Amino acid sequence: MNSAERQVVVIGGSDAGVSAALRIRELDHAANVTILLKDDFPNWSVCGLPYYLSGETPDWRELAHRTEFDGIDILRRHVAKRIDPVAQTVAVAASTDTERLLSYSSLIIATGAAPVQPDIPGMDLPRVHMLHTMGDALQVNRLLEDDPPSRSALIVGAGYIGLEMAEALVHRGLDVTVVSRAGTVFPTVDTPFGVAIGEELQRNGVTLVTDCTIEAIERAKDRQRLQIRGSRDFHDVADLVLVATGVQPESHLAAKAGAKLGTRGAIQVDRAMCTNVPNILAAGDCAETWHRILRCPAYIPLGTTAHKQGRVAGETALGGNRLFAGSVGTQIVKLFELSIARTGLLKREAISAGFDPATVEMEAWDHKAYYPGARKLRLRIMGDRRTGQLLGAQILGPWGAEISKRIDIFAAALFHGMAVAELNDLDLSYAPPFSSPWDPVQMVAQNWVARRA
Repeated sequence: MNSAERQVVVIGGSDAGVSAALRIRELDHAANVTILLKDDFPNWSVCGLPYYLSGETPDWRELAHRTEFDGIDILRRHVAKRIDPVAQTVAVAASTDTERLLSYSSLIIATGAAPVQPDIPGMDLPRVHMLHTMGDALQVNRLLEDDPPSRSALIVGAGYIGLEMAEALVHRGLDVTVVSRAGTVFPTVDTPFGVAIGEELQRNGVTLVTDCTIEAIERAKDRQRLQIRGSRDFHDVADLVLVATGVQPESHLAAKAGAKLGTRGAIQVDRAMCTNVPNILAAGDCAETWHRILRCPAYIPLGTTAHKQGRVAGETALGGNRLFAGSVGTQIVKLFELSIARTGLLKREAISAGFDPATVEMEAWDHKAYYPGARKLRLRIMGDRRTGQLLGAQILGPWGAEISKRIDIFAAALFHGMAVAELNDLDLSYAPPFSSPWDPVQMVAQNWVARRA
């Protein structure tokens, strides 16, 4: 097929979809690429929403990853209704149009994830919101600026978005309560770090309620506020409720077209991002992820992964042979004056995969203590007792310390299947204002090796 005949349709205009479209245009300027976008915000930074709502990024337009899409036809406010894999068409409808068909030679499904909506009575009340899109953020911002403005908020969920929003709303001047089903917050790190994060929230005025499930949200007596009831006789009243209980893959459209679903209902793909349906690919938070450590499909909805998968899907749509190299689940977050980073497996995941995990934790200065401004880091690493293979790492410390650099060292080591002991052989940079002759990454590795011996 020559370029003039190549018609690529991309369903979804966030990280994976736009990354795929851009890669196609990089490799073939004559290819016809159409993105179906269900709103007005192509390639917007969902990760930036808390910083817009905090007021730290006051202009929402700055959250756009890009504003130029040369050679790419973006159909805004267009929704894909059906896919006919035999005729290779997509039925599309806009709010003001009747349904029409778009033909494709390759179709890339990048529909992303949808928020998990818990079964709580009152979820449909005004002032109860989920935060997943730019439209959601604009609605919440209007509530924060109402006359009278919102003065208190309750957040259901203690994962990334819930805790980032807790900081954002405190920054905005609200009284904030966070409710967690678990005994600690932040379930993607080990319990000791979850406890430390909870303490940081409380130091900054956040009320933290753990081991609690919200059972109902109702209008308060004044009709302008919300009354929240939960387990353990929990009661609260708030102007605003944000529900942040995780996401699930938006895979229904693909399934109706015959695409197989896998882990957690995500679209099954091979490492070229192909589904089982000819000429249909999938990428991003709607699709499975190849786990680099476990060597099997997983579901790891991350923006960084979506960008990479989209790029691979774009090349595959043009007949390329690139494979998605896999993810190790690297993440970092800032909460008030604390940074928390993690990569690799948790203990329960390692045990389930047949490893014999051992974890050590230690403290180390982020640079030489005699140079002003040195700060303590807490590092936890996990390795396999039998083989010495590195399995995971977590770092907690003050915001502004070199934490992202160090978690990325662990991530690179995991990506290449290194043993814990091999971290000591890495040629890392050193000067007293930045590190020590043995970097903290290497110090904790030596600690792990010594305890294993």
